[in-house]
Amino acid sequence: MKRQLKKQLKKLALFAMIVAMLVMIVACSQNADNTPANNDEQQSDNGQQNTEKQYKDTLVWAQGADITSLDPHQGKETTAVQVTDQIFDTLTVVNAKTGELEPQIAESWDQPNDTTYVFHIRKGIKFHDGSELTADDVKFSLDRAIASAAVSYIVDFIDTVTVIDNYTVEVKLDAPYAPALRNLSVPFSAIIPKAIVEKDVDAFIKNPIGSGPYKFVEWKQGDSATLEAFNDYYAGAPATNKLVMKVIPEAAQRTIALETGEIDLAYDIIPNDLAKIRNNPDLTLFEAPSLTCYYISMNTNKKPFDNEKVREAINIAIDRDLIIDTIASGSGEAADAIIAPAVYGYFSPGKYEYNPEKAKQLLAEAGYANGFETSIWVNDNQIRIEVCQAIQAMLQEVGIKAKVEVLEFGKFIADSSAGKHDMGYFGWVTSTTDADYTYYSLEHSSQKGAAGNRSFLNDPEVDKLIEKARTSTDESVRLKAYEDLSILLKEINNNAPIYYSTITAGASAKVEGFVMDPIGYHKLTNVKVAK
Repeated sequence: MKRQLKKQLKKLALFAMIVAMLVMIVACSQNADNTPANNDEQQSDNGQQNTEKQYKDTLVWAQGADITSLDPHQGKETTAVQVTDQIFDTLTVVNAKTGELEPQIAESWDQPNDTTYVFHIRKGIKFHDGSELTADDVKFSLDRAIASAAVSYIVDFIDTVTVIDNYTVEVKLDAPYAPALRNLSVPFSAIIPKAIVEKDVDAFIKNPIGSGPYKFVEWKQGDSATLEAFNDYYAGAPATNKLVMKVIPEAAQRTIALETGEIDLAYDIIPNDLAKIRNNPDLTLFEAPSLTCYYISMNTNKKPFDNEKVREAINIAIDRDLIIDTIASGSGEAADAIIAPAVYGYFSPGKYEYNPEKAKQLLAEAGYANGFETSIWVNDNQIRIEVCQAIQAMLQEVGIKAKVEVLEFGKFIADSSAGKHDMGYFGWVTSTTDADYTYYSLEHSSQKGAAGNRSFLNDPEVDKLIEKARTSTDESVRLKAYEDLSILLKEINNNAPIYYSTITAGASAKVEGFVMDPIGYHKLTNVKVAK
């Protein structure tokens, strides 16, 4: 049966590749006359050759889904942050090259005790409207993020924020919290202008104003977003004058757009296109181990997912290695926990066995000897859809008839946050590189719904271990709590971790200064494109 399933998956992958090739041939023939010319050398006014390298005024990148919200305290999805991270800054920032924490809006900080931080704000930082960023904006922003149902989990370790003077803020924690400074580097804790938001929050959401390297210009929903350089940026004007983000849902189309010169940079290259980009001298492939886990979340508020045996049956009915070999073309690693191995606090509870016979037995013990009908929700991303189709076929083998329902990304997030799904296929990146970021948001009972816990798990022992790990400053205590938590979650099986991915991007060979961020929040401040 497994051999037959493998043949079906290979046929599916082959068919998808053939379609992509045909589309590429048509697109290349249509755009052959639009290939950008190489203008590295131009004639000067006096007829002498100018050998100084020239750069484009605009950098165009493509991503697979649209912005979910321009409000940094709402739009936490990667596709939103890839845009808003150019507009807003945070107190601290993680260097994508080194992984080290660095100052940003806060030029320095002190820690008088385990539960107090004093941040010293850079003087002279301007918002895009020309107003100065002060301690009042920092307090307002952190308080607002704490109050946001979507992102509160990233800052709710904060008890109070107090303005000491125009450039000094005291942050008191409700308990010791080891990842505090890294959490404050996450884009969801962005600093925004108090006066503008208080005056008209709706206007701010439609036309966001930050203090980052780029100013917002326009958002054409479902199509593109345009940003313009902020020349008064505290760290200096960015390298390129204008950024344009294009929404291209089909991964194969993103590669084609890269090959034809329609775009300069493409995120999330599909496995079948990696070699194509790698072997093209006009293109550059970027790859890095990711901090992302893709997983199936089961809504424990709905039957039959309130039954542990059903959830375990689903977990062991999935052949993770087969999915990686066929759909991901070998790019990735079978997941055994909801956080990736590179994340601090990772512990392997043991690989999931693929055992359809045992899955059938568990279903019978749970009262579902004849299986049941259900659905798997997934957003409109081709690779994710194919993974769900593979899981659908695997569940069919044990008697579970699962309909794959494809939703537009915004609706997918909104409706799953409301708990309308049976099962959903998600990707989650541990943005702080610390396990608390993922375990707290995906597994703690206080974070149900929009914050991340879309399995709606409510388990006191899980909560206790998460709280123990996040409040201890003793590394050995934290690691032991995460070890116990990992083992417990594998017994509960509210989520089915599928695989850890590799993060990829493709670029024109003329792109300079791009640094791959393993989190996926690629900053474009220093990126430029030669003509």
